Amino acid sequence: MRLKLCICITLALLLVCAAYPVFAQATPAATGPKAYSPWAAGVGFSGYNPDFGHGHLLGGTLWVDYTPSKVPQMLRGIGLEVEARDLSFGRSSEFVDLRQDVAGGGLIYSWRRFSTVRPYAKLLMGFGNADYPVPNIPRYHQTRTITALGGGVDFRAFRQLWVRADYEYQFWPDFYFEGGKPIAQLNPAGFTVGALYHFSRPHFR
Repeated sequence: MRLKLCICITLALLLVCAAYPVFAQATPAATGPKAYSPWAAGVGFSGYNPDFGHGHLLGGTLWVDYTPSKVPQMLRGIGLEVEARDLSFGRSSEFVDLRQDVAGGGLIYSWRRFSTVRPYAKLLMGFGNADYPVPNIPRYHQTRTITALGGGVDFRAFRQLWVRADYEYQFWPDFYFEGGKPIAQLNPAGFTVGALYHFSRPHFR
């Protein structure tokens, strides 16, 4: 099964889980305030340097964030993020069939000092999939366990809707070989701009 299908299934399940607390925990206005939901989900448009040949790749990104509120004060802002990205459009490389997919998750930390602007940093781990042509093979496939460092800024646009500007730098180990031995890693990097919807208004800073 291709990585893309696994990504779609995983994200569909996460979105169902994210939506469930909104309906299951909401209470009538007469009995108390609406329950806080720690979930957020979003989509974005990405432009990356694939670090493979020259040029860039374009594609889409999906995020699902989980940020609990009932944590010690020193841990406020720490959460979990699941991310998936498919870069297979806008190829400006000599490798016209190049494609890179990633899916993973990890820690994200948001600075919550301001109510409408939130810088964040993240550390993710997951799987990377690269497809490209080589001599006598129209589509060669490589998969790696990868790590990624990144960060960005979330801007509140309207109520629970936030705009996100994101940067990420990835580490694909032992990608290039020479004489049967690994000689270098792959380091794709790029920007994503998108929107994130919080299923309830975060009530802590």
